Amino acid sequence: MSAVPPFAASDAIIACQGLSKHFGGVRAFTDVAFQARRGEVTAVIGDNGAGKSTLIRCLVGVHVPDGGSIVFDGREHPFSNPDGARKSGIETVHQNLALIDELTVAQNLFLNREIVRRIGPLTLLDRKAMKTQARAMLSRLSINVPSINQRVRRLSGGQRQAISICRAVGSGAKLVVMDEPTAALGVQETANVEALIRRLREQSVSVILVSHNFDQVRRLSDQIWVMRAGKMAATVRASETSGNELVALVTGAA
Repeated sequence: MSAVPPFAASDAIIACQGLSKHFGGVRAFTDVAFQARRGEVTAVIGDNGAGKSTLIRCLVGVHVPDGGSIVFDGREHPFSNPDGARKSGIETVHQNLALIDELTVAQNLFLNREIVRRIGPLTLLDRKAMKTQARAMLSRLSINVPSINQRVRRLSGGQRQAISICRAVGSGAKLVVMDEPTAALGVQETANVEALIRRLREQSVSVILVSHNFDQVRRLSDQIWVMRAGKMAATVRASETSGNELVALVTGAA
């Protein structure tokens, strides 16, 4: 176990210093320092109410922090909305996945980022290009689905999660943030999603993982950050800790 390291190491894809967020009289977190290294899986853990979800929402522009600074990819970025974060290279995979059940796999992969072509004054969807790129995106991450023309509502939970992750990476994201990505999945589907996260790391895509599953966190992550009662309590390398130590850090017993 180590203390929180100095802010903005040269290899950090994202880092914050002195970050605080309050909602009226309720303190979500205060004076938080955090960083995630390029090409690594960085986990954030903590009990309910520790402040981890609010911290993540501040990093991706859902909430604007009350104080402190955020540096992403070498530039200071206090994102005012998720679109700003997305355009800078941060994609978030939410628990509800934000997929449209009645659209196909290919359509969901290009939702709100459709490829168009112009014929004179007309602007038309380039469905052929989107299908071609959709196949390439799925192939890159070794994602198996029945067909890119399959409606998403017919896919399993694990396949839906994979499509959501693929959409994030396919947009050229430098950092993918995942909030409890396997919370509602069975054993085999969880294994498939975990394999996908490992492939992201192999392809040097940085990942922030929020999870209550300490075994999963130790399997997947390189660095683990522990929040407790609105503070960043500790950070450890996953290879140098144990499940018992993580429990002790989260509860304050350590």
